[in-house]
Amino acid sequence: MTRKDALVAAGIAAGGMLMGAALAAEARRARRAIELDGVAALVTGGSRGLGLLIARELGRQGAHVVLMARNQAELDRAEQKLRAEGLDVSTVAGDVSQPADARRAVETTVARHGAIDVLVNNAGVITVGPVEHASLADFEEAMGVHFWGPLHTMQAAIPHMQRQGGGRIANISSVGGKIGVPHLVPYCASKFALAGLSSAITPEIARHNIAVTTVCPGLMRTGSAFNAWFKGQHREEFAWFAIADSLPLLSTSGRYAAARIVDALRHGDADLVITWAAKLGAVAAALMPNTVAIALQAANALLPDPQPSAGEERWSGWQSLSAWAPSQLARLAEQARLAEQPGDSVRPLDGAAPRARA
Repeated sequence: MTRKDALVAAGIAAGGMLMGAALAAEARRARRAIELDGVAALVTGGSRGLGLLIARELGRQGAHVVLMARNQAELDRAEQKLRAEGLDVSTVAGDVSQPADARRAVETTVARHGAIDVLVNNAGVITVGPVEHASLADFEEAMGVHFWGPLHTMQAAIPHMQRQGGGRIANISSVGGKIGVPHLVPYCASKFALAGLSSAITPEIARHNIAVTTVCPGLMRTGSAFNAWFKGQHREEFAWFAIADSLPLLSTSGRYAAARIVDALRHGDADLVITWAAKLGAVAAALMPNTVAIALQAANALLPDPQPSAGEERWSGWQSLSAWAPSQLARLAEQARLAEQPGDSVRPLDGAAPRARA
């Protein structure tokens, strides 16, 4: 055998081994799959945005879904919408960052449906602006919702799942839990914490047949920009955030993301990164951290400067509209908002009451 023939044979053998490993992994994944018909699922932050879309996907697969959020009016609207689609949905109001509220949501789910088979920790809050304007309260709020909230719900739900013989948990972190994004410091710090908590707890509770999926989505078109908070030059901050959410090659639809999340949860996947840009960014941050740091410094130079005065005041997306957003540049983000609130064709006027977080 010539050297060329040997190299070809080795390449074929290596390819066969890789294909065999991939097929074996896919077979193991298929064996882990559960059916969602009849399971009891609690979704935090479920009144709108990604949480509502995840709840819809779970409901369409037959799950009994309990939505948790702070705002009862928004919960009622979400329940009415999903029930109109024939889905089994109920609600429980509460603040996931409060241990008693988190426990009550879990216990309510168990009382209504006899179990808690699925837990989706999706509740979120976003404050956008230069770090100079970030207050300690901003960090505490982000940690309360993104880290302490999931910890509270998991501590309440895991004992039930153990007694039931298993369960599924999805913790919705972010690509901002893998890469530190400028002007999102409190958000990223808390999402890094959630990703670490989720990844570390996964192997420890696997022995109880409880699978945890750490989800790190990239940019998604869910209408979240309108319900985020903005500091500093809030109109400019809202504009770049809404436009970034609308970039068709970098962002994905909320419905696609929800379907991917539910599929990963159903199969017990340990990790899910959504959008090719998020995957590329996460790999680059791991392999070329210095290069990514330089790129992020360049991106930060394009973002609005700190506000000379009153920069600590916080404005909702609804209070930060401008000629740039909504506009054609932010068209996809606006369409996502209208899809969530059909018939709401009139945008709130500047100064309208800010929306509370889910």
